[in-house]
Amino acid sequence: MAEPTTRLKVRDWNGISLVEFSDRKILDEMCIAEIEEELFKLVDKGVAANMLLSFSNVGHFSSAALGMLLKLKKKVDERKGTLKLSDINPQIYDVFKITQLNKKFDIYPSADKAKASF
Repeated sequence: MAEPTTRLKVRDWNGISLVEFSDRKILDEMCIAEIEEELFKLVDKGVAANMLLSFSNVGHFSSAALGMLLKLKKKVDERKGTLKLSDINPQIYDVFKITQLNKKFDIYPSADKAKASF
């Protein structure tokens, strides 16, 4: 089992690391840097070969955080893992569409649908 983190709730979901954000707003650089560090530690430890990021708790997400997601995807891909996203609210999803990142990430309407796709 993964060690507890402050910005993330991580649990093993039958071999998939289900990662939920603790913060409703992921906006400032300090918050983003802490989340990035915690996510990268999970990948480095091999805990998160298959990772599902659930945005169910997130109401606001800055464009700076999108860069962090791209770095995370690259890191997971380098380790031959899979990264999927779920439960993104419509306003945040619009940012993914505008930046065309919806084509770069596997995005699902719910964690259950994402889990079934692994």
